[in-house]
Amino acid sequence: MDAQTFTFASSRFVPVAIGFFGLGTGYFIWGGQALFGFPKPSQEVNKSMGMWGFWMPGFMQFITGVYLLVGLTWFNVFGNAAPLYMAGLAFTAYGVHWFAMAHRRFIDSSAQPDGWMAIAFLFISILGIDAFRAADDIPVMIIFVGLSLIYATEIPTRLFSWAPGARLIGFFQLVTGIWLMYCTYAITVDLALGAKAWV
Repeated sequence: MDAQTFTFASSRFVPVAIGFFGLGTGYFIWGGQALFGFPKPSQEVNKSMGMWGFWMPGFMQFITGVYLLVGLTWFNVFGNAAPLYMAGLAFTAYGVHWFAMAHRRFIDSSAQPDGWMAIAFLFISILGIDAFRAADDIPVMIIFVGLSLIYATEIPTRLFSWAPGARLIGFFQLVTGIWLMYCTYAITVDLALGAKAWV
């Protein structure tokens, strides 16, 4: 009996807007609270922040990353889109890291070890800058610039309890969140309506 081969049609509907929107929402929630100090930290607030962090930047990025990697490797539905491999790697890694950070915040445990985590995520952020600059995808490269600033600030803030760092992280998160919302709008308008909205 001959083995059956299934071929899936190519799709231009790359799911990156899901990950952009999830991370952007997480950055509005966590960044806004860190920058403006509102709402005031408390056990109840930390639990709410943890739940939002788990589902929006955590789950939405993770599902986007898995979707991209499966589409690229198992089903080849996105064609030869090499930069999407970097996107799949980043969305999956950032999603899982948000699961951990959200759980840490939910149970109100120490944020100090996040400084060591930030070293690895600074590396992947710089890798994203290089990959998307080489692909001439400047809007996505800008996202990774924002991520690099966040993680570069996280390292001294978490490891050495650098006091001004928390608000600075919040500022970079909020600014990056605004850019992510623009990218969500641009890619959705492009794919859903066929209108070009990229800068």
